[in-house]
Amino acid sequence: MNKTEIAEIKKLFKNEKCCISRICGCYVDGNKNKVTSFKEAFLSMPDEEIFKYFTIFRASLSGTIGKNLINMEFPLEAESEGGAQDFLLRIRDSHLEDDALLEIFYNKVIDNYSYGENYLILLIDAAYDVPGKASDGFDMDDSSDYVYEHILCSICPVKLSKEGLCYNSATNSIQNRVRDWLVEAPEHAFLFPAFNERNSDIHGLLFYTRNAENLQPDFAEGLLGCAVPMTSKSQKETFTEIISETLGDDCRFETVKTIHENLNNFVEERKELPDPVILDKADVKRALEASGAKSEQIEQFEANYDEAAGSRASFAASNIINPRAFEIKSPDVVIKVSSGRTDLVETREIDGRTFLLIELTDNVEVNGINVKPL
Repeated sequence: MNKTEIAEIKKLFKNEKCCISRICGCYVDGNKNKVTSFKEAFLSMPDEEIFKYFTIFRASLSGTIGKNLINMEFPLEAESEGGAQDFLLRIRDSHLEDDALLEIFYNKVIDNYSYGENYLILLIDAAYDVPGKASDGFDMDDSSDYVYEHILCSICPVKLSKEGLCYNSATNSIQNRVRDWLVEAPEHAFLFPAFNERNSDIHGLLFYTRNAENLQPDFAEGLLGCAVPMTSKSQKETFTEIISETLGDDCRFETVKTIHENLNNFVEERKELPDPVILDKADVKRALEASGAKSEQIEQFEANYDEAAGSRASFAASNIINPRAFEIKSPDVVIKVSSGRTDLVETREIDGRTFLLIELTDNVEVNGINVKPL
């Protein structure tokens, strides 16, 4: 799913566009015991509760694609009868009315989800009557021949509110506040099936993690049947390792700067596309070639890439390149330059020592004080 498709689903979590038919949930304590569960027609709940649930569901589809929001595809074995995809389809097609199936779902979550405190499993059933698109891009609400039936599962921590004082309007007094167990923003969630090209894609799902470094691999593999990709941090570290080992002694400032410029141009050319920019093995190889890497280094790159990431691995551009800044760091100095102005920085050898040279203009500040170049 791309950012446009995700935004379209998020817009459904409002009163005027709500397409949720049923909600169910299971409250689990820190010892993995089911404390209570519930199931209700969503629109029968008080408006105040509906509004708070909308906030949770919108948060379940928030963040950066490739970091917090990850598109996952089912392997072939997960799509066979009795596999993870088959189980999720049964959940969706039951419209959350099969209590025995819901109990199995809750048990699967509890068995595979790693969290040492209390949490709430929320699951909704929804059917979105997908409107057609006019030539000008606007929705045609009266023109639709497809319904996107889906489920969204959100897993939310439940924690005690902080101690303190509060104002009691009934007694017009300040008093001790009663501590309550509060449902917080979701830590993890998934949307199934994926909404690709404004249509159901039962071969994939969208996975959400609040912390980009906590992908819950046991949960993703045990319940969803999907292998988790490298985290955003791991992607950055792996990419750095590949470049460093490929260039070896030729891993110099100008070469790395050129690689950054080439990758930045690659991203800039695709910034208007709705899909996130993904770099595969061929893309990284072209960036190296364009940066002046030697033929033997390119040959070494093939082996380095396969060993560090796997031949079919890819990187989200947002995880390996900062489109806003080019950073140079040493133990005592950090320099940040606008990503598109790397030409402002160059190396210069003076008296046998290598220096970074940065041109000073008339608009220079030091600790907030405007200074003259000389």
